[in-house]
Amino acid sequence: MHANARLTPLGRLTLVMRIEGGRPVAHVAHEMGISRPTAYKWWRRWCEEGELGLVDRTSRARHCPHQTPAVIEAQIAELRTTLKLGPARIGYRLGVAPSTVHRVLTRLGINRLKWMDRPTGRVIRRYERDSPGDLVHVDVKKLGRIPDGGGWRTVGRAEGKRNNGSGRGPRRAGYGFIHSAVDDHSRLAYSEILGDEKKETASAFWLRAQRWFAGHGVEVREVLTDNGSCYRSFDFRDALGEVRHRWTRPYRPQTNGKVERFNRTMLEEWAYVRPYGTEAERVEAFQGFLHLYNHHRGHTALKGQPPISRVNDLPGQYI
Repeated sequence: MHANARLTPLGRLTLVMRIEGGRPVAHVAHEMGISRPTAYKWWRRWCEEGELGLVDRTSRARHCPHQTPAVIEAQIAELRTTLKLGPARIGYRLGVAPSTVHRVLTRLGINRLKWMDRPTGRVIRRYERDSPGDLVHVDVKKLGRIPDGGGWRTVGRAEGKRNNGSGRGPRRAGYGFIHSAVDDHSRLAYSEILGDEKKETASAFWLRAQRWFAGHGVEVREVLTDNGSCYRSFDFRDALGEVRHRWTRPYRPQTNGKVERFNRTMLEEWAYVRPYGTEAERVEAFQGFLHLYNHHRGHTALKGQPPISRVNDLPGQYI
């Protein structure tokens, strides 16, 4: 509704109720500050369609003779999904204006490449479980440790190669393995930096993660992992207990997208957000990032609220 609208759907209902009560249309229109043709319009819609007729209709034309032909739209969609071309390059190939190509892509819902699965070109269908604990995504992210004296982001590539052992130097910093569990509904995350991704390590991590979720009132019913050997082990099966275990399809990380997106956020807002002098300094900042992520960082899928707000049904503290 615009700022100067005389009638809302409730006002239109009031209008037709007064007319139905026997009042003259002209008198009711004068009382509500509208013209008689407008009053008759809503009265006619009420008589023909009932309460549904009092709702605003779309102003889109029923027929557009200048719309791009269906054959051209099909060619645009094929070039977009197979070659991942942009509007300008598609328009050059088909002899169509780039602005027209962009409108067609928007109408088809493929105007953003990030919405598409790059190998197949199919639009990624997002899903979300109804309540916390219905499904928890579990994954491991391998991250290179910072060598003593700083990594290449701090000391430069040449010196960094000597420090980490990939060049002439003998020292190797090794890797850290970040085990993470992310709730599908709330995006609440529990994560630890561990020394490996063996079955014993993954199983022990899950037991701690399950206790942590239970401490926040989340009862886990299903777990989704990839097909890594640690998750296929009997140790991890025993650690799950009554929790149902589900696996992603091979070579389909999109299925485990909630934790994959958490890993990306973790790299951007913790691991690479600033240069760290030592690995211990970065590890020390990890818990601060987790607290910020769960309690203060707004999530676009949660309407700007932090994950903890969906668990406790509270507005949270967004900064």
